[in-house]
Amino acid sequence: MKKILITILAAIGFVASAHAAGGGIAWDKAPKNTNDLGSLQNGAKLFVNYCLNCHSAAFMRYNRLKDIGLTEQQIKDNLLFTTEKVGETMKAAIDPRQAKDWFGANPPDLTLVARSRSAVGQGSGADYLYTYLRTYYPDDTKPTGWNNLAFPNVGMPHVLWELQGMRKPVFVTTNDHGHEVQVLKGWEQITPGTMTPVQYDQAMGDLVNYLQWMAEPAQNTRVRIGVWVMLFLCVMTLFTWRLNAAYWKEVK
Repeated sequence: MKKILITILAAIGFVASAHAAGGGIAWDKAPKNTNDLGSLQNGAKLFVNYCLNCHSAAFMRYNRLKDIGLTEQQIKDNLLFTTEKVGETMKAAIDPRQAKDWFGANPPDLTLVARSRSAVGQGSGADYLYTYLRTYYPDDTKPTGWNNLAFPNVGMPHVLWELQGMRKPVFVTTNDHGHEVQVLKGWEQITPGTMTPVQYDQAMGDLVNYLQWMAEPAQNTRVRIGVWVMLFLCVMTLFTWRLNAAYWKEVK
């Protein structure tokens, strides 16, 4: 009984911490589609070019990217650094000791981040990541010069700012049961990025799709097999029911 109680308390603590990390804004719905190979391939390119410099994906091997339609030669030509091999795991280029000195902590592994970042009443890990990647804004009070609405006081700088450009949140004051609260109204573009807002949102959707797929590469195969198994069981149930009826008809 004591072990069960400890497990329940640990689960409650995990959910509460995940919710707190999500910040005070509502999470946007991520355009989830892990069957879109084009989206997954673009997400993999963004992950290698922008995330893998600091964050590892220690449980994912480069050659597993063949499952999303890439050939081994395409992986070697476009997604590998000069010293890496196609059978190796995705390890960050940064030295962990330097990362801790620069950011205050070693950047976490991202293999399972899409499955771990979820909160009751907020949404899935994909929703959190999609919101997080799109809610950075300049903040001169922070060491990195950036802050994030989904993760206030974040230690990670906005590595994708050249794609998105610089923008700041616009708030409006509303009355909530006698209390004035600040509600996010939208964003004001300060400087343009190399992508339009629509293109950037699409790119972040692709990156989140890839992070979802990477967290469980076999999920689509598992779902397809599960559908066929359920169909088989339904057909066999029908045959069994009719066979049972015919058997007991003769007995009577």
